[in-house]
Amino acid sequence: MAGNSFGQLFRIHTWGESHGPAIGVVVDGCPAGLELSEEDIQKELDRRRPGQSLITTSRQETDQVEVLSGILAGKTTGTPISLLIRNLDADSRPYQELADVFRPGQADYTYWVKYGLRDWRGGGRASARETVARVAAGAIARKILAQEKIEIIAYTIRVGDIEAQEFDPQEIERNPIRCPDPIRAKEMVNKILGIKESGDSIGGVVEVRASGIPAGLGEPVFDKLDADLASALMSIGSVKGVEIGAGFQVSRLLGSENNDPFYLDGGRIRSRTNQAGGILGGISTGEDIIIRLAVKPTPSIAKPQETVDTQGNPRTIAIQGRHDPCICPRIVPVAEAMVALVLVDHLLRHRSAQLNFK
Repeated sequence: MAGNSFGQLFRIHTWGESHGPAIGVVVDGCPAGLELSEEDIQKELDRRRPGQSLITTSRQETDQVEVLSGILAGKTTGTPISLLIRNLDADSRPYQELADVFRPGQADYTYWVKYGLRDWRGGGRASARETVARVAAGAIARKILAQEKIEIIAYTIRVGDIEAQEFDPQEIERNPIRCPDPIRAKEMVNKILGIKESGDSIGGVVEVRASGIPAGLGEPVFDKLDADLASALMSIGSVKGVEIGAGFQVSRLLGSENNDPFYLDGGRIRSRTNQAGGILGGISTGEDIIIRLAVKPTPSIAKPQETVDTQGNPRTIAIQGRHDPCICPRIVPVAEAMVALVLVDHLLRHRSAQLNFK
């Protein structure tokens, strides 16, 4: 099955299904000598882990990572790093009666029409469960980026029509929705719980901010940094839109309003504004990279929905099982991981762009 690998110099290949025995990832291209432990990876997996609050799925997974190769005496060896996370709490019983039915909003029909069959157990490869492998790989990428003082942070800025008005980075991990505004966070949680009670789900917006990025990352013409970031983030199953910097707002601006004026700041060229979101011509400017993701409502809902089965017969279904009423808080670590994977790949590629690179 094609489409399971990502990256060029820093390359990952994920495998496994939602209700299979395990999920895993092979990371190739990680430089040798990086200090890395299972704990470095585990702390990121713990942030993504299900069952953390009333607004996430009740599926209980420890998501304990096992390192199978590529690390010796606490350092990477330069060979492929293989990581395994076992599925311990998969329950396929609620899906058995849906084995021949196409669930609205899911990839059931598209996988079936492409391959002639599909894994109906929780969505198989199309399940959000697959992203645990991305977060594991992203933890390694973040370790490399940390050495360059590059930081990535993501957070929920909107759920439905409730939008964050304040930004306190310390607040993000203090509330279950991972919102930087404590007052709006409470409103968001209450909104989600009410929608969950009604058997429905709700979407929102997650923002990602990467700081400490050196100018010059990105490749012309088709491997532009913003193009690769958009591709990486759109590969997350629940993401239906990506905007960078001012995003769609630029369509309402004049050129004089949208352009970011340059100035010299202590020997470094900076921009007074950042409508470009830290990227011009597909190459980083050195300013913060700012990205927003439109996250759709979880399609697995308990309300009756019309559909058809594999024979084209009309059916009405109400999906049971354990599902997130809002996927935004668990998208946060996944979005951070995908941005980290893109940035570390481009960082390694950038080092080959100049003979006198230091």
